[in-house]
Amino acid sequence: MESLIIHLPRATARAENVSRLMQMLPSPQVVEAVDGSEPAQIARITQYAGDLHDPPYPFRLSAGEVGCFLSHRRCWEMIVQGDAPYALIAEDDLKTSPRAFTAALDLAVRYADENSFIRLPAKTRERPAGPVARQGNAALFLPRTIGLQAVCQIVGRKAAQRLLDVTQVIDRPVDTTLQMHWITGQPVQTILPSGVAEVGAASTIQSKTRINDLLMREIRRATYRHQIRRKPQLA
Repeated sequence: MESLIIHLPRATARAENVSRLMQMLPSPQVVEAVDGSEPAQIARITQYAGDLHDPPYPFRLSAGEVGCFLSHRRCWEMIVQGDAPYALIAEDDLKTSPRAFTAALDLAVRYADENSFIRLPAKTRERPAGPVARQGNAALFLPRTIGLQAVCQIVGRKAAQRLLDVTQVIDRPVDTTLQMHWITGQPVQTILPSGVAEVGAASTIQSKTRINDLLMREIRRATYRHQIRRKPQLA
């Protein structure tokens, strides 16, 4: 299995971690991330202000979020153009617990195919919608509500093409888009425990928010997440 490590060269704080990932992931290569602050790099994608899909997304995309989305699309394109049925996509802040991560990968490889999208999340918030496949302590399942973040996942070739087709126009971050299985047509599975965490380096996706705006943002975020939970994946 090939591994695609998304890394923005100017994110020098992540360089040491990228070197570690190159040593421990299967057949790794670094994929240069799209810099969302560079107009020439994002010119070919059309953006909407959160109102392309239902429910509407209450926040405007930041430059970092656009770059992150297009970086994942770049990896999906590479998977579609390759010969392998699937590949692992990792962001450059991926940190692993080797034993649990190896078990999760072994389970993923047992079930992955061209149609798969399997998350190895850093947070353990998802709950099964149906049957669970197990290998040791690792459990593979279809979560009712797909979790956020996209630090590590295994993506099949047909799944990648499906996602490329539906994201030629974007209006929200990549992980939030992946939650909308009713839009993407792509079922998303999860493995827990995944052995995945995130390094402590500062994120390259940043926003400056005034203190008096924080409460309103949290209300909007909670409302949006409630709307997402009302559309669960069903086994």
